Formats: sequence, C-alpha cells, structure tokens
Amino acid sequence: MEINTYIPTNALQAYVQSILVFRLATEKTIPMPVNPFPSTPQHSLFFYLHDPIQTLYSTNEFVTGPPTLLVGPQLTRVDIKMGHQHLMIHVGFKPGGLHQLIGVPMHQLIDRSYSASDVLGSEADAVLEQLRNTTDWRQQVAVVEKFLLRKLSRHKPAEPFDRDISVLLAQNGNLPIEDVAASACLSLKQFERKCKERIGLPPKLFARLIRFSNAYRIRETNPQLSWSTIGYESGYFDQMHLIRDFKEFAGVTPKIITNDLKHTPYRLQVNIQL
Repeated sequence: MEINTYIPTNALQAYVQSILVFRLATEKTIPMPVNPFPSTPQHSLFFYLHDPIQTLYSTNEFVTGPPTLLVGPQLTRVDIKMGHQHLMIHVGFKPGGLHQLIGVPMHQLIDRSYSASDVLGSEADAVLEQLRNTTDWRQQVAVVEKFLLRKLSRHKPAEPFDRDISVLLAQNGNLPIEDVAASACLSLKQFERKCKERIGLPPKLFARLIRFSNAYRIRETNPQLSWSTIGYESGYFDQMHLIRDFKEFAGVTPKIITNDLKHTPYRLQVNIQL
C-alpha cells in the first residue's frame, strides 16, 4: 500500500484541503475485505484509474461505481470493497469548495454521489484519461491541479462564510454557531441559509458531523484508546452523545464499529485531511 498526500498550490488552497494518491495491489486470489466508511464532513472528487470500487448501501447489494465520482454531503455510512489493482486520486475540498467547483447547491447532493462526467461533462473523462497515461504520482497531482484551476477560475471566489466555517472545522465543531455566524458578518438565519447552499447541511448538524468524524478517525489510528478518552478529545460532553452520533452517522454503536475495524487491515479515513 502506498499513500501520498499533497497540499495544493497556493491558488487552490482556499478551496482544496488536499490531494491524495492511494495505491494498493493485492493478489487476485485473496478476497478483498469490506471496509466501513461512515459519514464524513468533507466533500470529495475521486478518480479511479484501475479497478473501480464497489459500495454497499442499505440495499444489501454491492454496486460498482463509476471511474470518476463526485460525493456531496454524506449522512449515511457505506461499506466499500476496493479492487485488487486500486489506484485512486482523491480531491478533498474545504467547506464550500465543491460548491465553488460545480455551482450546485449542496443540499441537492445529500447522501448522493454522481459520476463526475455527468456533472462536469467530458472534461472529467479527459482528465481521467490523462491520469491513466501517467506513471508518477507527482504528474498525477499536476494533472488534477491544472483541471481544478480551470474549473475554479470560472466561479465566484471564496466568501467570509467559507473562511469561518473552516474555522469551525478546525475546532472539531466545538464552537457556538452564533459566534461563527457573527465572525462571518451574517445573522444566524443568513448563516443557516448560506450553510445549506454551500455545505448542504444545517450548521449544528454539520458541527455534529465534524465532531463524530474526528472521533472515528481517532479510533482508526488509536485502537488502544478508550471511548471515554476519544469522546473527551473530540469534545463530547458525555458517552450518550457519542453513542447517539455513532448510531446516526456510522449506523452502529462505537463497540460495533471497533469490531468492524478489526476485520479490515485498511484505514480509509485516517489519511483524509479535514
């Protein structure tokens, strides 16, 4: 397994958190494990250069995904199986960044993913073809950056809202929403409308999702920690709030998600920089 994480060029840093290249090659005779992928606050663009992924939703049936994928606000866990020749380029957007890219109100994308070519047109397919003709991860990052710079130059620049919602993210969701709205020079109602448009979720729900995601990623990297410690580090007041959020965003209790992680050697969210 090879993972390379790249912080984008200065011109993209208001919109893009990171670009990640994930490579995994396994023997075809080895069954691929099922990997839990709970809700995350980050909106994403994926390019799959070799084998596509398979995702399991509530239908209890794995569905093969497209080679390019746009993912908006996700409130429901999915389970993922990677291919034996897995090479993925992941663009993780800062809050509001995907809205800047595609100009679509994010609330229209809740719990939905789309083929990027259906949203961005043939340009997404052209980028995928360029990526498949490269051999070095740095070249792959350069191809993606050039594409993003073209797309973002056609849309409005970042707003004070985007700056201050990113502060909420940096604080793991543990700031009063009224204070974040005031910092963005918006009334609470204006802030809520802007959040629905650019993030897709009400701000308090978004803050809960941030807090949950932080707790889940701590569990991925530190299985030896107690849930009490994880809850404290993530800003939870008590275990009941932690359990409630895991049931909502992971579909199971913290105890069950711990058991799920024991059955897969891969950690899919730990390398995502929020």
